[in-house]
Amino acid sequence: MAVVLRAERTPSVPALLLRPWNSADAEPLVEAYRDPTLRRWTRLPVESPEDALRWLAVQRDGWADGSRLSFAVLSEQPDGPDRLLGNVVVKTSGKVVGSREVGYWTAAYARGRGVASRALDVLSGWAFDSLGVDRLALLHQVDNPASCRVADKTGYRYARTLPARPPFPRDGHLHLRMATPRGNPRRRRPCTGGGVPAP
Repeated sequence: MAVVLRAERTPSVPALLLRPWNSADAEPLVEAYRDPTLRRWTRLPVESPEDALRWLAVQRDGWADGSRLSFAVLSEQPDGPDRLLGNVVVKTSGKVVGSREVGYWTAAYARGRGVASRALDVLSGWAFDSLGVDRLALLHQVDNPASCRVADKTGYRYARTLPARPPFPRDGHLHLRMATPRGNPRRRRPCTGGGVPAP
């Protein structure tokens, strides 16, 4: 399945290209994973070209069986090569029919510019339109307030706090985005990092 998604440029962020990962992404992937913040929030370490090839194989296998549809997020540069900015993924989510889980990460040099929220919003719209799902879930640890902000910006509403379970050492927030706004009122503020929703 050759899926390519795009987000138009904004004053602070170039146009974004979302496409399935390929073997040419190994070197920029290793570079992105040198960031300790990224390594803190991800489960598959990428410290060498061999690690990168294993990581890319997981993404390729996920596309082959439909369990993990992962996109490299690139900046579209009109006068140079595209630059890797991050990753977004929609994956199978337990046994809930019509539900999938989303995830993302952003390279250190791309943070604070709305890349994660724009890429996740494009991915979410595609998932609703193309995968036949009616609910998407976003999970993150309670001590990751940046993910609360991304969730709120992209229409993922805080649902509840989940207890910690391996491999995650801390409780987590569950955010949901529905295909229709019915029964999913907009929160006034994002959740907090402390395990309870903001008032």
